[in-house]
Amino acid sequence: MKYLRVYADANGESHFEDVEVELTLVDFAPPAPPMNLSAFTPATRFGFLSAPLGWYGDWHPTPRRQIFFQLSGEIEVEVSDGDVRRFGPGSVILLEDTWGKGHTTRVVGTADVLLAVVQLED
Repeated sequence: MKYLRVYADANGESHFEDVEVELTLVDFAPPAPPMNLSAFTPATRFGFLSAPLGWYGDWHPTPRRQIFFQLSGEIEVEVSDGDVRRFGPGSVILLEDTWGKGHTTRVVGTADVLLAVVQLED
């Protein structure tokens, strides 16, 4: 399984990093058959976020470490090193650029965007 990490380096510049998560076969919910599971990450709370088509968030850092699970719609994210990527349903993005220039986000495509947001411990 893979997800994308957005982070700030020592100079406050933001970057993308593709992260691979190891899954291990475990008896997660017996008597159901074993399933592949990753290690757990502590989280503090979750919510849902919706933004309309055309919404644009100019340069900003994320207010805290949080992971986004994109449920519908399409977004375009730019990091300060100039890299730009688009994400659609099923994308998972870990935001850790809590300081520095941050990133921009734009809702693109043909529909509003809906995300599940899980806020993580610092």
